[in-house]
Amino acid sequence: MTNAPEGGRPLTAGVAVLATAVAVVSLLVGGLLTAVSLTGHVFGAWPSPESVSPGLIGAAMLGTAPGLFTVAKARRWEEVRTLVNPLGIVLVGLFAVTLLDAGRLYIARGGSIIPVLFSLGWLFTLGLLSVAALITLTWQHLTPAGPPPPRTAPLPAWAKPPLAVLGSAWLGIGAGLLTRPSFWADFVPWTVNRVDTQALGVWALALGVGVLGALAEDDLDRTRPALLALPGTAIAAALVLAFRASAVNWSSGPALGLVCMLTGLLVAGASGRLLLGSVSGDRRAGAAAGAVRRGTPR
Repeated sequence: MTNAPEGGRPLTAGVAVLATAVAVVSLLVGGLLTAVSLTGHVFGAWPSPESVSPGLIGAAMLGTAPGLFTVAKARRWEEVRTLVNPLGIVLVGLFAVTLLDAGRLYIARGGSIIPVLFSLGWLFTLGLLSVAALITLTWQHLTPAGPPPPRTAPLPAWAKPPLAVLGSAWLGIGAGLLTRPSFWADFVPWTVNRVDTQALGVWALALGVGVLGALAEDDLDRTRPALLALPGTAIAAALVLAFRASAVNWSSGPALGLVCMLTGLLVAGASGRLLLGSVSGDRRAGAAAGAVRRGTPR
């Protein structure tokens, strides 16, 4: 369990259970969507013109699972909110998109038994998790909080401008894909339909909120779960794009932009982990030196 500073808002059991449940579902469903996409086949809750979109949705689920598993180890809300708040956006956003485009699901359009059953399970599971997210996050924010805990590992000054650009890029693109899918679909460097566009927009929006949330926290200790999710998502998404490279228009500007933004997620997560490791090493060295000065065993 992490050594949380005194004060802050205690993490409720509901949030910890929600994060673990979503992590398990993400591993199973995300792994399935990613694996099928790598083979070049299209599989999901709705028909997609290319396997890239469901593959990237699965990759995002798969990449965030390791970070979600660490949420239950935290003691304070401040330690996990950079990942859990985006999680709420994904759950509620994907459920809303699924409901708005329910007529495009396999369960409404018909088809072979496996996609129909998958779309039914997708709708039911998302609905259940969305309701759970709304209840648990509302309860979490209503939980009495103590004084704000001090920042123990502030972000270096050089990291803040790139994070602001990265987070704003994901946030802006996500908002565009979600609110104006017919217009922004033309900027996606592979063939997409309306549901693909909006589902990808939800994930992009959540990534933007997570990166900007980490910038607002200004504390590496408070972003530990997110620092696992960012590089995991970037690597899983890059794997899908590499295997399905023939379906992507790599000569377009949006394709180059996507590569830069995924690289940004990878660099942000990896550098954050390195900086956090360095800070932890300095703390251990300082504690050992203090013990020697006091004449106590280490």
